[in-house]
Amino acid sequence: MPSRFFNAGSRTALSQWLREFLHVYSRRPVLLMLLLGFSAGLPLLLVFSTLLARLADVGVETATIGFFAWLGITYSVKVIWAPVIDWLRIPLFSRLMGQRRSWMLLAQAGVAVGLWWMAWIDPTQDLTLLALAGLLVAFSSATQDIAIDAFRIEAASARYQGAMSAAYVFGYRLALLFAGAGALYLASVYSWSWAYVVMSMLMSVGVLAVLIANEPVSDAERKARLARTWGVEAEGSEGTLARLQHWVRKAVIAPFVDFIQRYGRYAVLILLLVAVYRVADLAMGVMANPFYLNFMGFTKVEVANVTKVFGFFMTIIGSAAGGVLVVHYGIRPILLIGAIMTAASNLLFVLVAQLPANLGLLAMVVSADNLSGGIATVALIAWLSSMTNTAFTATQYALFSSLMTLPGKFLGGFSGVVVSLGGYGGFFLISAVMGLPAILLCWWVYRNGDKLDQRVSDAHKQAEQGGAGIDF
Repeated sequence: MPSRFFNAGSRTALSQWLREFLHVYSRRPVLLMLLLGFSAGLPLLLVFSTLLARLADVGVETATIGFFAWLGITYSVKVIWAPVIDWLRIPLFSRLMGQRRSWMLLAQAGVAVGLWWMAWIDPTQDLTLLALAGLLVAFSSATQDIAIDAFRIEAASARYQGAMSAAYVFGYRLALLFAGAGALYLASVYSWSWAYVVMSMLMSVGVLAVLIANEPVSDAERKARLARTWGVEAEGSEGTLARLQHWVRKAVIAPFVDFIQRYGRYAVLILLLVAVYRVADLAMGVMANPFYLNFMGFTKVEVANVTKVFGFFMTIIGSAAGGVLVVHYGIRPILLIGAIMTAASNLLFVLVAQLPANLGLLAMVVSADNLSGGIATVALIAWLSSMTNTAFTATQYALFSSLMTLPGKFLGGFSGVVVSLGGYGGFFLISAVMGLPAILLCWWVYRNGDKLDQRVSDAHKQAEQGGAGIDF
């Protein structure tokens, strides 16, 4: 009897969970985030690893290929113009569609035009023009990210933000599969030009989402929110310059001051760790496709199968494992393990560079790399989130995320020069050594965890009591 009762109870609980799952994920804003996530993820690889694979495939010099990685810096500095997306209204479109939808549509148009432009530029004839088209795509894509993030936060209550984020991430990952493996397949069967034409047309997915979406916040509500958030009168008697100065103090300066006040002498070391944690991973990724295609001699289809399709699932598994490990063992131990695994996986590529081309060996090494990357990324995001003061959540996390990728992408631009001078084996060895500072700083964070926890606890209590305690 107890067993039968338990089984019946389990079936009832499962049925309730499935109903709740369908109720949450069938909501219109959540489904829209799936489409918008796809639109956000599609351009990324087309100006990063897929573009680098295209350049390598047509015979562009390795040193030159590395410099194209600097296009990715645009994503790392988007926090600079993020306030413009909140304040500046697009003539006519903002009145017809609203602030968020008009900015999303403008950014999507920029991405589509840039990808179409890239499709018909011959890299062997005009690399400068290709770089300009890539810059248009990267800038428009980063702008779209800002607008979509704002739309997601405003389009649903806090209860549904988890579902909104989950739908966004799934759409984003699916787009990476299209822009990675899909583009390589199309280039192999047809041409690189047609691959980029198809990717440009796929931006219509995001355009459709914008057209059927509702603007989440009215202009009046947005003005009131901006006034409450930044202490700026929406229709006050202050001059424009005075309002701008007040906004800069509240929106830009205050988050930095708050962070320094909370962490004191630890602040510099924490920011240094944020900056170097992903350096080894990002620097190595720049030369991955040229290594597979040019040095190892694998075909585009083989690279797509191993690194894009198979690697996609291994990254998902690594991320899921990282989440479970963080729950069971805490953030800091997994942060340290992730840093060690990232450096160690780069050393495995040194081994691959010394041996004859073997697709099975490459699959094993790519699996280890993606698993470690998934674990490390989850741990890093959890750690950054735990350090953010709830009074400045969006601004501080945007600053952390920018700092997190900027050094790695900048150094990645020199990766082609390093390969030209020391070969791929030397490059992968150097990228592994670049992970040592992150390992040492993670060990320091692990050893000083109690002190950092106390500072975070004090900051959360302060925020719950009504603010960050910074007087302007």
